Amino acid sequence: MTDAPAAPTGAPARLTTLDALEAEGIHIIREAVATARKPVLLFSGGKDSVVVLHLATKAFWPGRVPFELLHVDTGHNFDEVIEFRDRTVERLGLRLQVAKVQDYIDDGRLRERPDGTRNPLQTVPLLDAIAGHKYDVVFGGARRDEEKARAKERVVSLRDEFGQWDPRNQRPELWNLYNPKHLPGQHVRVFPLSNWTELDVWRYIEREGIELPSLYYAHERPVFQRDGMWLTPHPSVTVREDDAVETRTVRYRTVGDASCTGAVESPAATLAEVIAEVAATRITERGATRADDRLSEAAMEDRKKEGYF
Repeated sequence: MTDAPAAPTGAPARLTTLDALEAEGIHIIREAVATARKPVLLFSGGKDSVVVLHLATKAFWPGRVPFELLHVDTGHNFDEVIEFRDRTVERLGLRLQVAKVQDYIDDGRLRERPDGTRNPLQTVPLLDAIAGHKYDVVFGGARRDEEKARAKERVVSLRDEFGQWDPRNQRPELWNLYNPKHLPGQHVRVFPLSNWTELDVWRYIEREGIELPSLYYAHERPVFQRDGMWLTPHPSVTVREDDAVETRTVRYRTVGDASCTGAVESPAATLAEVIAEVAATRITERGATRADDRLSEAAMEDRKKEGYF
């Protein structure tokens, strides 16, 4: 058997999967910003929004990221995530807008849900913030592999005058051409990580040395089991008499509202260990740890049609 011919000297190196995903994400961000009047990035401090922000810093380097960040704060967030969010914003010299669900509950515009979760309550504050600040391009960290409703959505998602999404009214995105045009009063959501998987995100975080909130890695934490998930005692979580609180080594695959976000038992305390764990799992992070996605078979799609992320 003869050896394969060597590549010609000076031939371009083949892109790795992460190189291609990074290039696509940066291209999407630049294309959307080029046509936007006032873009914004939804930033919670979670791993996906952190990666989108990292891509944005690369897209506009050595300049500063040319848009604000927006966090819809349920008031039930993990302290570690809020601390990380604020530290990141300060380090990069960016401006953060915070829309608080608690303000809407206090003045009667929203009511607490019987199940205690506030994730579904984020839609109204989000839409009000978009309208109030006149944002026309809203970047998010959603990925198609997370959940079946998100798998339906395009990279550039048109939202109507009421912030709602119609899955039947989506534009084709052939040859990586994206159309962010919209009428006055409408806006578009843009998802640069649409084609990434959870494993891609973690491998990119490792390659780029991106910092994350500490609760993504294994640590000892008081938890109790409910509905097949490990929840942690929190001001937003009612611990019942029959809830057996115990200390276990856990980590979080996703960091949302503490009232509906569960931990997973895990010894993965390093990036390499997390990557090995994610590579072996067959359950998405939302499917394993987000109670709000279990409200109905179409829970996420129903919320997205109303204007949710």
